[in-house]
Amino acid sequence: MDKKYDVEIKKAQKALKIPKEKIDSLKGLSGKLLSSMKKEYVDCPVIKGQVPFIVCYQCPSFIRRYRGTVHCAGENGPY
Repeated sequence: MDKKYDVEIKKAQKALKIPKEKIDSLKGLSGKLLSSMKKEYVDCPVIKGQVPFIVCYQCPSFIRRYRGTVHCAGENGPY
């Protein structure tokens, strides 16, 4: 996949609301890493709104996370 967008990852003060099934699919990660990821979000260019990073990470357009940005293919939305 070729990247279409470089989306900056931003930090929130509190953990964001994330669907339980999205969190359950990441049970192999350490608790500290998962806790940190719950406080991150991106301004998604596909749906034109804020999306928790965990939801972005499981999106079909997600390519990789690199130095505080997400490389996004921009094809399909996370929902």
